[in-house]
Amino acid sequence: MRRTKKRKQGRWGNRMALVGITFVVMSLAVAVNIRGSSLRQKDLEYRIREEKLLKQKEEEEARAAELEERRIFVQTKQYIEQVAKEKLGLVNPDEIVLKPEK
Repeated sequence: MRRTKKRKQGRWGNRMALVGITFVVMSLAVAVNIRGSSLRQKDLEYRIREEKLLKQKEEEEARAAELEERRIFVQTKQYIEQVAKEKLGLVNPDEIVLKPEK
């Protein structure tokens, strides 16, 4: 009778250990799944941010190219003449100025 009681206790202990291990493994699986989901969300957010930054970089590079062209144009004689005509009202000696009547 003692042997059967020990065997029953041993089997009961084995079953409880198996249930405990199963519970721990399932808990780990749930935790990994939840963490993986949050990592996927962060990855998506980072990809969107990266696309926005790349677009902004392209815009800034285009703007820099325009500014470089403007810098070169400002140093030309054509620009100086344009500013003299528009802001100072100056004309070349061979030009005729027509003013509208008021």
